[in-house]
Amino acid sequence: MKIARTERFKRAYRKLSPENRQRARKAIRLLLENPRHPGLRVKRVKGTHHIWEARVSRSCRLTFEIHGDTYLLRNIGEHDKVLERP
Repeated sequence: MKIARTERFKRAYRKLSPENRQRARKAIRLLLENPRHPGLRVKRVKGTHHIWEARVSRSCRLTFEIHGDTYLLRNIGEHDKVLERP
């Protein structure tokens, strides 16, 4: 699988604390290695058919779509805010 990032994801990533950036890199690596890794807690975003969320930390989530062999990273940040606009 490959990774692609939306502009929104890139902007949100730059706003993360250094600690959450490090956790995000680890979560993305885990997603590539094993999307079913229990630490990621991957699940579909409620009310959508094609958007998924993965856990970065206790309060941070990232959202993504799957397009063929590519994960399109859509958004990242505080759990509630990210899920308002996945």
